[in-house]
Amino acid sequence: MNTLLSIETRNAVLLRMAELLEQERKAIIAINKTDLDSYDGDDISMFDRLKVDDSKVDEMKRAVTHLASQDDPVGVERFSFKHENGMQVYNKTASFGTILIIYESRPDVTVEAAGIAFKSGNKILLKGGKESLRSNLKIVELWHQALKEQGASTDWVEYLQFNRTETQAFLEKPTQRVDLIVPRGGERLIAFVKRHAACPVIVSGRGNNFVYVHKEADLDIATDVIVNGKTAKISACNAVDKVLIDANLPNKDEFVETLISKLKSFSVEILGDEATSQIDGVSKYESNDIWYEEFLDYKIVIGEIGSNEDAIGKINTYSGGHSSSIITTNETEAQTFMANVDTAAVYHNASTRFTDGGQLGLGGELAISTDKLHQRGPIGLQHLVTNKWYVHGNGQIR
Repeated sequence: MNTLLSIETRNAVLLRMAELLEQERKAIIAINKTDLDSYDGDDISMFDRLKVDDSKVDEMKRAVTHLASQDDPVGVERFSFKHENGMQVYNKTASFGTILIIYESRPDVTVEAAGIAFKSGNKILLKGGKESLRSNLKIVELWHQALKEQGASTDWVEYLQFNRTETQAFLEKPTQRVDLIVPRGGERLIAFVKRHAACPVIVSGRGNNFVYVHKEADLDIATDVIVNGKTAKISACNAVDKVLIDANLPNKDEFVETLISKLKSFSVEILGDEATSQIDGVSKYESNDIWYEEFLDYKIVIGEIGSNEDAIGKINTYSGGHSSSIITTNETEAQTFMANVDTAAVYHNASTRFTDGGQLGLGGELAISTDKLHQRGPIGLQHLVTNKWYVHGNGQIR
């Protein structure tokens, strides 16, 4: 078992990592190009997540630099109690131990998620997808260099070069201790990990996010929020896939036509229900099951809904439990929506694209959890800990 590294060592490793990312920037991008050229799939969101360019390297550098500036999440006192028998009782945060991160196509996870898990005192096991293998191995090499230079064991960050069968075997019967698993990727990957894992799994869930345009909406805000949510980054789990429009919205047809023409300018395929598919540019979807789907593509469903209550019911039935937004000038209606919609993040007059650890003040995220235990929504540094009881006595017995 690795003894917890001092916070000074952990921070020094993170800052050195930022320097190495800058130093090796050209090499990382060149190696990533080999991964991109070898990718033979037709999944545009997978390709988007696989790509490392200058701005991605900048993001990775920012992530580790910011992590180094944050307080140590380990050993924070959460509770203290003086027992009547004189014992002093404390509850403090503690690291999990070893965290396995299984992910697809995202070399930035090799820096950012690993960085968060490392800063919170954990040993990291990384299992990336074969499509990003070269990029990931290059970044792990930098982790090892940073660790060695600070006199720390390279065991703190380990890359598992396993195929699917080996991964399944490791999940079912780990050959080393694993305390927590975090899958980062599509629904198939998450289902695979949940099915086979022998230890706790934090489910970084799917999106399928909804925007409800209430009858008292500011229509300019509605258009901006929907277009941004759909088109800014289609590979993001905080993107918008479904729009519900209040049947009683004044100028409804005019609003929908404007929205459609904006979405069409980004080549978004627009599907609709009975009511909205009457409008030019909207195709009728084949089955109601489409309301369950996360698209990760230039594709959106626009439907009509009778009321705020109906919108809440529809979102709670079909969404992935990730994010939802109401567009309205009516505060009371907004509060009702936000209190009753069962998603990890709820918005009023703002884009679902802000469901992100960095954007919500956590400085970065390991994942976005749609589970309710032990943390919901973006999981930042301060959530990647468990806790431990410290009891000091002088011979008390019960």
